[in-house]
Amino acid sequence: MMKIIIVKDEKQGGQTAYTFFENELAKKSNVAFGLATGSTPLSTYRAIVASDLDFSNSVSVNLDEYVGLATDHPQSYNYYMQKNLFQFKPFKHSYLPNGQAVDEQSEIARYDALLAEHPLDLQLLGIGRNGHIGFNEPGTSFTLKTHKVELMASTIDANARFFKNKDEVPRYAYSMGIGSILKSKKIILEAFGAAKAQAVKDMLEGPVSEQCPASVLQKHPDVTVILDEAAAEKLNK
Repeated sequence: MMKIIIVKDEKQGGQTAYTFFENELAKKSNVAFGLATGSTPLSTYRAIVASDLDFSNSVSVNLDEYVGLATDHPQSYNYYMQKNLFQFKPFKHSYLPNGQAVDEQSEIARYDALLAEHPLDLQLLGIGRNGHIGFNEPGTSFTLKTHKVELMASTIDANARFFKNKDEVPRYAYSMGIGSILKSKKIILEAFGAAKAQAVKDMLEGPVSEQCPASVLQKHPDVTVILDEAAAEKLNK
């Protein structure tokens, strides 16, 4: 079942998503949270940082990480998480893919084992302009677990603004697979801005298709989609 919440702006969207974190921690202290990066979840992380929520008995498992970037690289997702959340709200354990792993298959096996050990209670997602979730690009199998992804040109272009130039954007990433994401008990997906409106429409009103990876969320039993008015502008319903 998909529930849609339309909010005034990104700040209100972040506050709305925050309540899901608050509710999970009210049920139990040892929650397994799936976390996302990028500009979309920043308002949620700001709301969490400003709160009195305690994650010291909980774990976090991130969706993805660029291949080839050191953990202290300013554009690595490890650095992003430390800067925007972990330094203020430490978890008992926080897991991210190792972008510098020498053995690709061992790293994939390690991350799949982590996800099996820590079934996700709540997964936070954004959506790419091409409908990707995590770094699961169009055409990715819905059953895939952790994998190494070759990023599409549209994703590289979208992320180039974070780097000095497009040539510096990594071409590969490790990503939690769609099959892994779908095992989460509860999912919240945030999308803000007109640039995401077509992807949102394809996700919610289009057919379930690997060409829009996020459309598979139509089949999950507990998904909440949080949109600002601009991201919702193309919806018919």
